[in-house]
Order: sequence, then structure tokens, then C-alpha cells
Amino acid sequence: MQERSKNSLSGIALLVIVALVVLAGLYVFLVRREPLGLAGGVAGAVLFFVVVKGLYTLQPNQAAVLELFGKYVGTVKQTGLRWNNPFFGQRKISLRVRNFESGVLKVNDLEGSPIEIAAVIVWEVVDASEAVYNVDDYEDFVHVQSEAALRTLATSYPYDGTEEGVISLRGHAAEISEHLQTELAERLGNAGVRVREARISHLAYAPEVAQAMLQRQQANAVIAARTRIVAGAVGMVEMALAELQKGGMVQLNEEHKAQMVSNLLVVLCSDRGSQPVVNAGGSLKG
Repeated sequence: MQERSKNSLSGIALLVIVALVVLAGLYVFLVRREPLGLAGGVAGAVLFFVVVKGLYTLQPNQAAVLELFGKYVGTVKQTGLRWNNPFFGQRKISLRVRNFESGVLKVNDLEGSPIEIAAVIVWEVVDASEAVYNVDDYEDFVHVQSEAALRTLATSYPYDGTEEGVISLRGHAAEISEHLQTELAERLGNAGVRVREARISHLAYAPEVAQAMLQRQQANAVIAARTRIVAGAVGMVEMALAELQKGGMVQLNEEHKAQMVSNLLVVLCSDRGSQPVVNAGGSLKG
């Protein structure tokens, strides 16, 4: 089904013409007392009812899909009071931009963790004939397919990526929204619907696993922080040893190096303030 544009006539102009015909017939019959005026008045009245049957109004961003005995004739998008063949059937379709917010769905993410997810879909009808003839109820079709696409999306990504470079539902909002919009465009294209925007409006772990997942997130954060601290501490120790031995200013044997490395790592990696102990005896020379 491909939309075809259909022209229509101005309903106001037709009403004025028919009203003039009826008045002229009544004038001839009542004033001039001519029988022909009666025939003209009756014909004008019949014409008036025919014209009224074919009248309809269209608001801005609204279309009328016309059909004749089950056959698609065309789509009218001219606004105001319009007129077409009175035998044409009419189905009005709104072309306005609409919002749809899905309910909160409970699904499993890529890692099998139960999560709650919801989305907001901004959509509009761009082909009225497809919306009417390709699906039974295009609004219900949008709702069902949006929830199906959201479920598919949720099972394709982890909730929170633990590895670098992995796209996650929580950490990559732009990529997730783009994927959801692409998925919806494929599902709703045959229904004459265009998705203008799709974004996640609610995302959380399911209540039964929320506490355990929070502890896992905290543990991952602690591990990542400690890994970074240790890497920085090792680099600082290497720099300290190199600076001390630069130019032969201080000579450290292996035992002193090991002790110094141990002390520096304890100081740098500790999460508490350290209290230095000054060694007044001994020698640094090997």
C-alpha cells in the first residue's frame, strides 16, 4: 500500500452555490408563480442533501483516507471544510506527534540479572494509508511493538559493563537510545509510523536482587580504585629509587631497596594516615 494524494473541493463554496440554487427556485415558484420554480427548488433540495453527505472537516495535521466500496481512492490533507464524492468512505487519521511511555517491564539483561526497564517513544504517522490498511489498529500496534523492542534491547546488553569498551544499559545512554530507535523503525515502518525519538525513562535492578547488585557494584568500584592506587604507587616507588641513585648520590643494597619499597608501598597504598618512624642508626651504604 502506497499513499496517493487526493484533491478535494471547498465545502463552503459548494454550500453557497447550492443555497443560491435553492433560493432561486423558491423565488421563481413563490414570487413568479411558475411551476418550473417548484421543480428547481426540489432539485436544489436534493442537490443540497447530496452536497451535505459529502462534506467533512479536517484539522491541521490530520488526514482523511478515502475509499469507494472497499477500494482505496486516496488521502486528503487539505484542512478546513472539504467535499468529495458522497459515496466515498472516510477514515480520519491524526498526523500529530505523539508520546508513548511503556510500562515498567521486568526482564533479564544479557548477563541474566533481573532488571526493570521502561522507555518513552515519540512517534507520528507519516503514511495514513499504511496506518489504516496494513494493521488493524495502528496505535495498539505501536504500543505492542515498542514493548517488544524494549524487551529485545534489554536482553542484548548488560545492565552495567564491568569490562572496558563493553556497551551497557546504564553507562551508554546515547548508544542504547539509537539502537532502540533503529529497532522500532524496522518494526513500525510497514505501519506508516516514524519514530522521532526513543529513550530509556526508567532503569533499575529488580527489588529482589538490588541489594546484592549494589554490593557487587561497590566491590567492583573498590577493586578498580585499589588497582589504580597500586599502579600509581609502583610508579612513584620506581621514580623515588631512580632519583635517589641518580648520580651515585645514595647507594642502596638489595636489602635496603626491599625495605624502602615495602615502606613506600604501605604508605602510598594505605587508606589511613601513616606515622613515620625515623631510624637514627645504621648506614645506607652497602
